[in-house]
Parts: sequence; C-alpha cells; structure tokens
Amino acid sequence: LIPPQSKQSFTPAGGPESLLDIAARKVAEKWPFQRVEERFERIPEPVQRRIVYWSFPRSEREICMYSSFNTGGEESGAAGENSDETRLPFRRGIALLEGGCVDNVLQVGFHLSGTVTEPATSSEPETVCNVAISFDRCKITSVTCGCGNKDIFYCAHVVALSLYRIRQPDRVKLHLPISETLFQMSRDQLQKFVQYLITVHHTQVLPTAQKLADEILSQNSEINQVHGAPDPTAGASVDDENCWHLDEEQVQEQVKLFLSQGGYHGSGKQLNLLFAKVREMLKMRDSNGARMLTLITEQFMADPRLSLWRQQGTTMTDKYRQLWDELGALWMCIVLNPHSKPEQKSCWLRQLKKWNSVDVCPWEDGNHGNELPNLTNSLPQDLASRPHRTVFTRAIEACDLHWQDSHLQHIISSDLYTNYCYHDDTESSLFDSRGWPMWHGEQHVPTACARVDALRSHGYPREALRLAIAIVNTLRRQQQRQLELFRQHKKELLHKGVTSITNTEGWVGHPLDPIGTLFSTLTERETDPQLCPPARLLEEGESYLALAVETALLGLGQQRSMPDGLYAQEKVCRNEEQLIARLQEVELNDSLIKIFRKQAVFLLEAGPYSGLGETIYRESVPMHTFAKYLFTSLLPHDAELAYKIALRAMRLPVLESTAPTGDLSRPHHMVSVVPNRYPRWFTLSHIESQQCELASTMLTAAKGDARRLETVLESIQKNIHSSSHIFKLAQDAFKIATLMDSLPDITLLKVSLELGLQVMRMTLSTLNWRRREMVRWLVTCATEVGVYALDSIMQGWFTLFTPTEATSIVATTVMSSSTIVRLHLECHQQDNLASSARTLALQCAMKDPQNCALSALTLCEKDHIAFETAYQIVLDAAATGMSYTQLFTIARYMEHRGYPLRAYKLATLAMTHLNLSYNQDTHPAINDVLWACVLSHSLGKNELAAIIPLVVKSVKCATVLSDILRRCTLTTPGVVTLHSRRNSGKLMSLDKAPLRQLLDATIGAYINTTHSRLTHISPRHYSEFIEFLSKARETFLMAHDGHIQFTQFIDNLKQIYKGKKKLMMLVRERFG
Repeated sequence: LIPPQSKQSFTPAGGPESLLDIAARKVAEKWPFQRVEERFERIPEPVQRRIVYWSFPRSEREICMYSSFNTGGEESGAAGENSDETRLPFRRGIALLEGGCVDNVLQVGFHLSGTVTEPATSSEPETVCNVAISFDRCKITSVTCGCGNKDIFYCAHVVALSLYRIRQPDRVKLHLPISETLFQMSRDQLQKFVQYLITVHHTQVLPTAQKLADEILSQNSEINQVHGAPDPTAGASVDDENCWHLDEEQVQEQVKLFLSQGGYHGSGKQLNLLFAKVREMLKMRDSNGARMLTLITEQFMADPRLSLWRQQGTTMTDKYRQLWDELGALWMCIVLNPHSKPEQKSCWLRQLKKWNSVDVCPWEDGNHGNELPNLTNSLPQDLASRPHRTVFTRAIEACDLHWQDSHLQHIISSDLYTNYCYHDDTESSLFDSRGWPMWHGEQHVPTACARVDALRSHGYPREALRLAIAIVNTLRRQQQRQLELFRQHKKELLHKGVTSITNTEGWVGHPLDPIGTLFSTLTERETDPQLCPPARLLEEGESYLALAVETALLGLGQQRSMPDGLYAQEKVCRNEEQLIARLQEVELNDSLIKIFRKQAVFLLEAGPYSGLGETIYRESVPMHTFAKYLFTSLLPHDAELAYKIALRAMRLPVLESTAPTGDLSRPHHMVSVVPNRYPRWFTLSHIESQQCELASTMLTAAKGDARRLETVLESIQKNIHSSSHIFKLAQDAFKIATLMDSLPDITLLKVSLELGLQVMRMTLSTLNWRRREMVRWLVTCATEVGVYALDSIMQGWFTLFTPTEATSIVATTVMSSSTIVRLHLECHQQDNLASSARTLALQCAMKDPQNCALSALTLCEKDHIAFETAYQIVLDAAATGMSYTQLFTIARYMEHRGYPLRAYKLATLAMTHLNLSYNQDTHPAINDVLWACVLSHSLGKNELAAIIPLVVKSVKCATVLSDILRRCTLTTPGVVTLHSRRNSGKLMSLDKAPLRQLLDATIGAYINTTHSRLTHISPRHYSEFIEFLSKARETFLMAHDGHIQFTQFIDNLKQIYKGKKKLMMLVRERFG
C-alpha cells in the first residue's frame, strides 16, 4: 500500500530548477501566506503563483495515511467487514483517478475543487460528488465532499482529487486567491461580478447578500470596524495551527462504537489499528498523532464499563487490558518526543494528570484490589497505603526526562563517538573497555529503552539504533561485572543457601517491554536497507541480529521477582512466550550458537543475578519455558551444557517450603500452596505445566541414554509436586519407550514405571477423578516391563492401591488371559504370578471384605485352600461388616459355582440385615428375597422352615410375602434339589409350620397395609386400592377360615372408614 515518494520538480528535461521555484518551494513549506504578505509590500504575481503552486502536498504518503488504516503490507482487510483491499478509500481513490472520473479541477489560491464521478453499479446509479479541499504549507487542512462520508479517513473522492493534483499539477487550472483577482477589478467590474454571482446562485445567496449589504451600509456595524475582508482561498493566517485535517468528531464516534461492542465484531482489532495509525503519524512526525491519541484516551476514560467493573469488583478482559497498556505506552512515546516544545509537554502533562486522578483510571498492574483477596489479613501496611500506579504514571514521570544530556546527544548523533583512552573502572562509566559509549549505568534500563522506542516511534531509526547499541553494551558490561562480583563472594552466598532478589522489577513482562524494544530495534536494522550500517558500533564478525539474540537471552535469563496480581503475572508469561517465539524465527548459525553457549555458561555461574544461578530467591520467576528453548537449541551442539541448563531450571522453590503433603494437581489446592504469603501465584498451574513440558522434552531427548534418564528421573521426583503432571510424564515416557518402529527402550520403560508408582503413592489417600485410569495404566506399564514388575507391585500393593483397586483392577488384569499371552510365560511363572494374585486377594478381603470378598473368591477359584480361606473371611465379616446386598451377591455367586448350601447359609445371613416395610413393593432386594426362598425351597423342608421366620421378621410388604407364599405352595420342597437326599414328594400344608406362620404374616401385612393406605388415600387411587383388596382376598382364601376372616375384615373397614362414602360404595359393589 506504500505509494512512491513523489518528488517531481516539473522542470524542463535536464534543466536545473529556477531560483524562484527553489525559494517558492521552501517558503510554501514553512511560512503561512499571511506572513509573506506582511513581509513584502507588493508580491509580483509570478512569485505568488509559484508559492500557491508549491503549497499543495507533494507526497502521496500522507494522503495514503489519512485514507487507510496503515501503510504496511499486512493492511489488507483492515477496514472491518470489507476484507477486500480494493475497498480501502486510498485504493478506490486511485481506481477512480485512473478510470478518468476526476473532472472540472480548479485551484483558486489555497483552495482546490473538482467533481468526481462514482460509476454506476448493479444496485446504485452514477453519482457526481463535488469535492473541495483547503490546504496550507503542504498539508490538507479541510475537506468537504458531496458523498456525505462519515469516517475517520478521507473518502475515495477526496483521495482521487488530491492525487490528480499531485500527479498532474500542470493540468490543473491555477488562479491566485480571489482577493487578488478582485483587487485588479474596477468599480463597475466589481458591481457586475457581484450581480452576476447573485443571479447565478440567487436562491442560495440572496438572503446572505442582502444582509451583508445592509451591514456594510451601516456605519456602526461590526463588519465596518474590521480592516479588509476574509478570503477562503488566501491561505492560512499567522495564528492558524498548521496540521492535516482530522475529523475529531468521527474519531470519537468510532472509538465510542468500538468500545461499546466490547471486543465483539472485531472491535479490538479496529482499536489496535487506530493505535497503529497513531504510531504511523508519530513516525511521520505528524502533530495529529498526539491529537488523535488524546481523542481516543478521552473515549477510553469515558467508557461506562470502568465504573461498573469497579463497583462489581470484577476485572476487565485480558484483550481490553492490553489496549490500555498500549494506550499508556503510546503516551510514553509522545511525551518522550525528542523535539517536542516545552508548552506542548506542559499541556500533555496537565492532561495526563487529569486522567490519572480519575477514580476509575486503570492501574498499571491490572488490579483494583479485588484480584488480591487478603485471605490471611497479613497484608503489609506499607503495601496497603502506597499510592497505586495507573497506566499513565510512567508517562507522567517521563515528562521530567529531557534529551539535553551531552553524552546522550553524542551517542545518538554520531557513529564515531568513542574514547579509546578511557579506563572502564567505575560503576558509572560512560565508555566500556573498548572505548565504546555506554548509556549511564545508573539509569533505569526500561526508561532508557523507552527512549529508544520514542526515537523509533518519532521517525529517528538511526538514532534509536545507536542508543540501543549503547544500552546493550551497558547490559553486557553489567553482566560481566555481576559474574565477577559473584565469584568473589560465592562461598559466602552458597554457605547461606539463600539469596535475595537483585531485580525486583523484571525486564520481561515489564509495562515498557524493554527487551522487546531492543530486539525490534536491532532486528529492524537487518531487514531495513534504509538504515546504513554504523559499522563502527559492531565488533568484527558481529551482526545486529547476534546482538538482538544476545539481548533477548540476557533479559529472559534475568532473575526477577514474580509481580503481584493476576494480570501482571500473566503478562510475564505472555511476554516471555512472545520473545521466545521471535527467537525461534531466527535461524541459528555457528556465531549465534557461540552466543548461546556464552549466555548459558553465564546463567549457570552468575549466582543471584541469574534465574538459573545455584541459589535463587524463593519467589523469583521460574525459568522452565526459557530453559526448554535453550535446551532444544543447544542439544545438537553441546548436549552436556543443554542438560545442565534444563536440570537447573527444573526447580520450583515456591512450592518447596510450604507445599502441603496432599495432591496439588487440582485448582482448589492452589490457595493452600501459599497459605501465609502475599501475593498469591495466580499462574501456578501454567508454570507447573511448563515445568512438565521441560521434563518431557528431556525424557524424549534422553531415550537410549541410561545415565541421562536416571538424572532426569531424579529431577522429576525431586521437583514436580503435581500428581497429574507426573502421570503425564509417565505416559509420555511410556509412549516414547514403546514406539512402533523400534524395540522397547527398557530403561525408559523403567523410568515410566517409577513415575507411575510415584503417582500411585501420591494419590492413594486423596480423591482423584483419574485414579482408575492411572491404576489401569500402571498395570499396562508393568506388563511391558515384565513379570517381575507385576509381581513387585502385587507384593507391595498396600502402598500403591486401595484393596478394591488391587483386586478388581490389578489382580484381575494380571490373571487375565491377554496378560498371560502378552508375557509369554512358562507354566511355573504362571503359577507364581497366580499365587501372588491370590495372596493379594486374600489380604484385600481381610482388609476390606465388603468390597473385595467377591473378587477374592473369583481369583481363588482354582486353589481349594485359598478359596476356603476366602469363604471363611466372608462368613467372619457377614455378622458385622457386610450389607445384605453384598451378601446376596456372594450367595448367588456361590450357587452359580455349585455350592447351594453355602449360598443358602449366606442368604440367611443376608436376611438378618434386611428390613422391607409395607410400602416398599419395588425395593431392589425383593428379587434377592424371592431367590433366597426359592433356593431354600429347593434344598428341602428343613431349610425352608429355617428361612421363613427370617423372612417374616425382615419383610413387612404384603405383595412380596404373598408372592413367596404362592411359590412355596406350588411345588414340593426339595424337588429341584441337586442333592440325592430323599423327600416326601408331598406339598406342604398351609395349616402347619412353617407355611402357617408365613400365611398369618401375609394376612397381617395386608391388614396393616390397608389401614396405612386408607389414612392418606385420594379419589384418584380408589380403583388401584380395590385391586389391592382383591389380591388380599386371594391370600385370605388360602386359609381354611379365610372367607370368614375376609368378610370380618371388610365389615370392619366399612365401619371405621364410613366417612369415605364413595370408596365404601366401591368396596360394597366388589366385595358385598
């Protein structure tokens, strides 16, 4: 989208420009026309013409800037929903111009007018737009167009007319300002001119003309008090501000609209594009950059959501928060403009202080107190009372910075500024040992980098590059000094075993993004041929890219304290990932690997200055993500160094001293991780996942190297505290070890198993929803390792599994045919494994008979002694520890295995635990009771006689009892028995025990149930109740005097419940 710079001089071919043109061009750029008129009493017409000619903008770049979102190649589709680049006003303007749609172009003084024809489309007819443009000192100062465009940018018609004037100036009819033309007319000519003008436009101008005539003829009118008359074509006055036309109202409306959409419909992207437009204006040194940012900021501050969030105690969204960050960074750039005037700076400072004092102004760290719940009331007083820094605080502070320092001026103005005689022996040295300039060591690094960003932003790339190199030289020297200092005091520091943080404010994640700024400035030099290389600022063989890489490594490795609050902590992670992503785009060569080695060695040896030093501050930012990048980059070139870095970075000291012994794998544990500390680590889960990623990367790389695998395993066991992450690593190791295209790596398999065992131990006493998956996986892993591993986990099951897991998952899987086949076991090995499984099953049954007894019996089926032992365990536990459901299940199993007497024994034990009330006619145990009675009946009269008293005692539900009674009277006891005991072959009598007892209990249950039902019966249940009485009658009639009993029962009901007339009528109809 970048147009070519238009630098036509319109001189005859090969001829030099005239002195008049050169002078007129310079005057047209810098002086308002009023000043020219005041300076000279009479200006010759040719001179006026050339000044007017040269006053129109000569470059298309600014026209493009004011008619499209940016001048970068990635612009396509920036204009919201119209993703076609041709829809951008600048592109459309070019198309209209090239299509010959511009006509009637006239320049009168400093005013350009013309018509632009918009061709007809399938839905719209052809339209002609009248366009008028005013300009001054090579800037368009106002535009009007008949299309009624409502946008931040110039419409396509204004673009077409402007480009017509830039590209074809000699085809434009040029006149002097209208006042000059009028000056040359006689009185008669003036009268004729005015009358003709009124005649042509009488409907529009007649009222105005008459009003003006009246005022001029009145001697005391205001119009007669002023010397001369206004001329819209005569250019600017001395007092007029010289800046490009910007529709302020539209800027405000658009920002307000985007903010109201709350991040939807691409509004966040639109706001970022507006910020990019501000940066573009700054780069062009256009004063509208600050003006536009002021308008944007006003709308941001007026966003009603700010006060709403404050009242509700909620936080703004992450994307919205980043927009505020960019707003603060842009103000920092504006106030650091090296060529801003003091009055401008004062104005900005007043404005910033005004916004800063507003109650809802967002804080720099993203918190409004609500993100940091004071869980322990241990908030330090000084922290609570200290004034909060807002997003504008740094810009306000930057208003005090100036560019007058002579050393700074020398750095940015010359590539040759050196001092070879200088001795680098003090902390505040201005030159390094090579004699090259450094930035003042004592100045805050992020502030120094903000100066670099300001220089870049305001279109001073070479100056920015020079200062960036001076800062990098300073950082390198600082690094060297720190290493020397640590070596002097190493013994003393390591003896203490602790360290304090040396950088409370880290560079990565800092609001001013110092490392990102230096990296961008140095890498831009590699890609922008416009920047001539200041070769004197580089060592031989060194490149700007190498310098950028070294700076990024230096910043990422800095030991820094974890900041307060969720947003600031997320910003640290995000900024680190952004820097690493930029580093990953760089193709590593030998010279860059050399830098990696140098920085890696420094990181390992620089003690408290490095995040990878031997001892680090407990709350310093972990290095897992950075170390993973270093590890993968160094591994092909220096494996030993790569592993040293990665192993050193594995630690996570914030969890060491206060971590509870429980499982830390779930979010609700995160509050308890740091119970007495302020602030909390909100990003802990992300940090732990990065630690896990680092470990996984090392495991993958170490495949086939037993020594390295052992070291990595030790590091994982020592440093990772989350069971879910250790389980993930165990699974990763297993996958890597058993890849299809190669033989299993037994060492890596053992690492996998060892990690799995650790997970089992960690989660044994805590609730974990993945526990069953973990247990199944461990058995699979142990199977791959071999039979001895399976035997080992079964022998030590109580430290790894619950009794239920050990029997239902572990032993069952081990004994399955698929496992036997997978292991290719010989007979004696199978026997040994089965013996271990049976021993485990019996131990589990003893420990937890309720849940393990059935599994134990199943596992011990093939071994008589073990089976008998398991059965005895069940009998011992039946009296106290087992429910009727468990006992019935085992009883059915016993019948299925061919042990009916044992099944009967267990069924009677189960019956003693059961209690079925009158209304539980759908209870799940009913089938078990019926089964138990059928079993007893099949065994013989004695067994039936023994179980019926238990049934009568436990079951009070009439329908269940009648069902049992009916089944017992249909067949002879013992007929279906499998045993050879003789039986009488006679049906049992209802008049004798045990069936008489059952019959009486059933009749009694019907009577009780009837009374219970009638207490709360409603009419809609009457018919159901009558059916219930019919079933009751069938049972009554089974007794020899049942008919009499039932009649008495019905008469009794009629008497007691005579108030229920409708129901009693139905009873009489059915039962008399």
